[in-house]
Formats: sequence, structure tokens, C-alpha cells
Amino acid sequence: MTTITVLGDEVATTAGEWADGSPLVEPDALSAAVGWTLKPEGLCRGDQCVLVGDGSAIRVGDKLDLAAVANAVDQPTVVDPDAGFVVLGQPNATRRAALQDRQAPDFTLADLDGTSHSLSDYAGKKRLLVAFSSW
Repeated sequence: MTTITVLGDEVATTAGEWADGSPLVEPDALSAAVGWTLKPEGLCRGDQCVLVGDGSAIRVGDKLDLAAVANAVDQPTVVDPDAGFVVLGQPNATRRAALQDRQAPDFTLADLDGTSHSLSDYAGKKRLLVAFSSW
């Protein structure tokens, strides 16, 4: 077992394993990792459920493939087995609505001093977001 870090709405770490580049977790760890629970009716979060059929598309043996789960609930995924990360994007419907409305989804980030700032804090003001990466 190794640690898998999931970056989604929140940051979660869970015990799991990597098999051929796929992040695998025990079914009881799914909710803590991605916010969805596997139930007989499908993948559920709150009162929303997504049908999964026979479940073979999201299972590898007795474990669940986090990337396949994200795909089943319509969330884009980036997987980096070397770093132990799984990144879950906003659901496609949310991103599509943001493009149509031309409204960026609200988010909160800390500045260099650790003070949190939300995009909504600057509503009605011009703003420039600069994003970069060291790689």
C-alpha cells in the first residue's frame, strides 16, 4: 500500500496502490478520497446517483479505479503515478455552463502571506490571475 493524494474540491490522502498507472483504492475509502460512495444503485453523492451498470468499468479486482470513477461521474482527471497524485477537475456540466455564462467558478487561494482570497471577493472589479508552474 502507498499513499494517494487526491486534489479535487478538497485535498484528500488515502491508502491505495498503483497498478499500470491506475490509482486503486478500497471501496470503503472512496468517499473520503473523492466524495462519492459506491452503492447498489450506482455512485452516489448526497441525493445524486450515477448509474454504473455492472461495475466492471470502475473495478480492478476488489479495488476501485479512481480515474474510472471520475470518468463515470463526468469529471476530467489527471493522474501522476510517479508523484502519487490524482487531480479531479470540475464536472463537465459545470465547466460547460461557465463557458456559456462567461463566469469563472468561484475559488479560494492563499496569498504569499497565507491570507485567503476568493475570486468572489473582487466581484465588479477588474482582476488578473497569473498562474505558472515550475516544470
